[in-house]
Amino acid sequence: MPAPKPKKIPKILEAHEDLRTDNYYWLRDDTRKNPEILSYLEEENKYCEEWFVNGVDYRKEIYDELVNSIPKEEISLKIKKNDFYYFSKIKSDEQYPVYFREKESIEEEILNANKLGKDLDYYQISGVSPSPNNNIIAYGEDKNGRREYTVKFKDLRSDSLLIDELQNTSGNICWGSDEYIYYTLKDPKTLISNKVFRHKLGESQKDDFLIYEELDDQFNLSISKSRTDRYIFINSSKTESNEIRMIDLENILEEPKCLLERSDKHLYYVEDTPESFFALSNKNDRINFCLLNFKKEDFGNYSDWKEVLEHNDQILLEDFVCFPGLIFLDIREDGLPKILKLNIEDLSQDLIDFPDEAYSCYISANPKYDSDEFLYGYTSLRKPSSVFSLNLKTFEKKEIWRSEVLNFDENLFEIKREKINSRDGIKVPNSLVYKKGIDLKEAPILMYGYGSYGSIIDASFRKTMLPLLNRGFIFCISHIRGGSEMGRQWYEDGKMFKKKNTFYDFIDSTKGLTQKGIGDPKNIFALGGSAGGLLMGAVINYEPELYKGIISAVPFVDVLTTMSDESIPLTTFEYKEWGNPKNKEEYDYIKSYSPYDNIKKQNYPTVFVTSSLFDSQVQYYEPAKYVPKLRENNSSDNPIIMKMNLIGGHAGKSGRLNALEESAQDNAFFLKLYEKDNK
Repeated sequence: MPAPKPKKIPKILEAHEDLRTDNYYWLRDDTRKNPEILSYLEEENKYCEEWFVNGVDYRKEIYDELVNSIPKEEISLKIKKNDFYYFSKIKSDEQYPVYFREKESIEEEILNANKLGKDLDYYQISGVSPSPNNNIIAYGEDKNGRREYTVKFKDLRSDSLLIDELQNTSGNICWGSDEYIYYTLKDPKTLISNKVFRHKLGESQKDDFLIYEELDDQFNLSISKSRTDRYIFINSSKTESNEIRMIDLENILEEPKCLLERSDKHLYYVEDTPESFFALSNKNDRINFCLLNFKKEDFGNYSDWKEVLEHNDQILLEDFVCFPGLIFLDIREDGLPKILKLNIEDLSQDLIDFPDEAYSCYISANPKYDSDEFLYGYTSLRKPSSVFSLNLKTFEKKEIWRSEVLNFDENLFEIKREKINSRDGIKVPNSLVYKKGIDLKEAPILMYGYGSYGSIIDASFRKTMLPLLNRGFIFCISHIRGGSEMGRQWYEDGKMFKKKNTFYDFIDSTKGLTQKGIGDPKNIFALGGSAGGLLMGAVINYEPELYKGIISAVPFVDVLTTMSDESIPLTTFEYKEWGNPKNKEEYDYIKSYSPYDNIKKQNYPTVFVTSSLFDSQVQYYEPAKYVPKLRENNSSDNPIIMKMNLIGGHAGKSGRLNALEESAQDNAFFLKLYEKDNK
């Protein structure tokens, strides 16, 4: 079967006296109903399927391996809320979890997502939120992957739905009382959450009260309930700044109060205690954040906020939770996460230690301020996730939950952390895992990277990598600039006018590892999704023959066109990440690396692009345009293939088994390319 060739309809895009021709712009259809476009996407899916079935198709073999690693039933961590423990269970042959609550060892099923999604092509819920009196649960439903949730309410006493339905929400909901619930509404065009409403049970959504509206389309709203249950925080945020308002639940009808007005390049995050408030803040060039304490009377007066933990150029303060007399902080030093225990009385500090060379630790769910235990999680590239409880009276710790993986022995695998010099001399950390005893010089290596939004990609356990690891692959996470692994400056040095550092770090890490004898230079593969798909598109434009095969998942590859169009969802929210093309200097810089604009005649590797028609974050037409343009400029015989889910969103299809099918497909792609030349 020949590769699909969609027609070309040249469209001239003009800005700053610069002209660009886009032959495939016509593939954009915001209704997602154009028969010609859908027919083209179906042809791409057929071409993709033919590639997989031609020769050895490893998909079923790998899928069976992944399924066989799942226990008959998995139970999530039990979280105590309002005198009940809430948790979920999922069986090995189920797509979705079943939600339960427990009191005095008596379990009660409260919601079965398998039944709700039984006859639907896509089904996702935003989580289960119980009312303070435990009589009602609220949950959001997404039925196409667009992340526009309809919130529903179930009365657990009668096991029936209430008439209330909240349409077009983000799924972000908070109970203010047994009667009132707060939620964020999305703009139907931009999909940015820009309004907070208060809903009274039993009333129509059209009668809901508007609490706050964000008028700046670069800011997105989210809400959260304080762990003391006294307040609801409204966070209006963009990449470099935010502003927090507070609703006092004892005076629920009052206007929300602003804690501190937004200012340029200032981010702050707040927790309350019965006596006062604490905040992480990066104001006044404290780029890695400091910890501050303040009271209600200090709202709006930053100069009155008192420093508790000073700024440190070498240590990033990421997150924190307060308990009576104690604060626990997620911190990061030399690229590795740690958990710091801070005594509020005397400011003495202790660290929780972790054993592996590369790992991930994190503050787990701790919903109550006055709890007598602190929960934290730990995982590494060879250790499935565990959650530990630290007793706040005796300070003894114990494991209370572990993710079970069948047919797996962590002792068969080895972890390594390597720092590789990028071309400007900066050392980039890389976390690797592989099976003990393999010849590292001869082993195929799979590089993974992201490097955007300050997101940290830690060395956590990835069950879906096991089929490749068991077959002798090395898996490497490259902690490139654009993330915050090495502190907030690491992020600043990989965005806007420094974005190319992200791409260079990934390329140079790849080369540096093979020069150290880690990975076979003839069998290098790469994987990235979303902004990591942009990374993939950029690195193969720069180094098309370095990688044997890559997967670009839901790739953000048409950066310049998207960032130039405010009608595309989430665009304005990301100006401080990529730049605003209305400014010529920013336009020119984006154009210099945008993968779609820099495709040229050269020997590209085999590329597998995945996407979903209803993706709300990277619109389907970016990869749909990218594939034919890449294909027509490819001078090699390597195929360019695409799989477009015609239902589903940014994370692909819904359901765990469906997700495993997609993981099996990814692994089969790499294994097929490797085996083709190495049998």
